[in-house]
Amino acid sequence: MYDVIIIGGGPAGLNAAMLLGRSRRKVVVFDGGQPRNRWARNMNGFLSSDGAKPGEFIQKGRSELVKYGVELKQVEIASATHSKGQFVVNDREGTVYHSRKLLLATGLKDVWPEVENFEAFYGKSVHHCPYCDGWESRDKAIAVYGKDRSGIGQALAMKNWSDDVTLFTDGTDELQRDDLELLKVNEVQVVKEKILRLEGEDGNLRHIVLQGGEKRAQQAMFFSEGTEQQSDLGEMLGCEFTSDGVIKTRRLQKSNIPGLYVAGDAARDVQMVIVAAAEGAKAGIAINMELQQEDRKKVG
Repeated sequence: MYDVIIIGGGPAGLNAAMLLGRSRRKVVVFDGGQPRNRWARNMNGFLSSDGAKPGEFIQKGRSELVKYGVELKQVEIASATHSKGQFVVNDREGTVYHSRKLLLATGLKDVWPEVENFEAFYGKSVHHCPYCDGWESRDKAIAVYGKDRSGIGQALAMKNWSDDVTLFTDGTDELQRDDLELLKVNEVQVVKEKILRLEGEDGNLRHIVLQGGEKRAQQAMFFSEGTEQQSDLGEMLGCEFTSDGVIKTRRLQKSNIPGLYVAGDAARDVQMVIVAAAEGAKAGIAINMELQQEDRKKVG
C-alpha cells in the first residue's frame, strides 16, 4: 500500500513527488515516456532552467528524487479505480498497485494541423506557445495557422514579437469584414489558400507551399488547434471536466473525487512547465496535509 501513486512523470508529477518524498511518504511515480514537449529543442520561461533541454530537465528531476526514496517506474498505466478510500491502479504489464491517494499529472497533447511535413518542424520552428518560443522567433517572418476565424487572436498577439505576421486560414474563408479590417489596421497579412506542405531543413522552416504552387517565405509558425487529454484515466475515474476539456479542480488541485488530485496541463489553461511544477508542489503539500489529518490521533 502506497501513500500516494502519481501518474505522470513530468514537472507536475516530479515536483509533487519531491515534496511528498521529503515528507517521508511512500510514493511511486509512473511515466509512460510521452511528454508533450518531447519534440522541443529547448524549454523556456522557467527561472534558473531557461533554455534547458526538456529531456535533461526531467532526468535531473528524477535523479533528485532518489535520496527521498521515491520509486520511479517507466511503464504506462492501463486503468485506475477507487473504492472505500483506496485507489487501485493497473499497469500495462498486469501489475496491480494500491494507494491511499492518487495524483493525475498526465498532461495534454496538442491537436496538429493536417499539413504535410508538419512534424519535421514541430518544436523547432513551429510552436503553439508564444510565451515559450516567441522570443526565439522575434523579428522573423511569422506565420499563424488558424482555420475559419480561429487564428485571429493569435495573429494579433504575435505582433508583440514581430512586425511581419501572416495569418494562414488553410483553404477556409470565414473571416468577416470586421475581422479583415482589424487585421489590416494591425498590419497582419492574410492568406486564404490551402497549404500543401511546409519546407525547410534541419527543423528550420523556410517556406509554406500553397496548393497553387506559390511559396511563401516564412521562418516560424504558431498554431492553436486545441488540445486533448494525454490519458483517459480522468474520465475513467469519474472526474469532472471543464468546457475546454481539462479536468476541473478545486482549491489545492483537488478533484471532485475524494483523495484524487490533478496537477499540470491536464487541469489548467496556463500550460507552461513552470506552472505545472508549481501545481505539483501545491498538490504534494495538500496531499500530505490530508494524510496527516487522517493519521492524527484524536483526543479522548
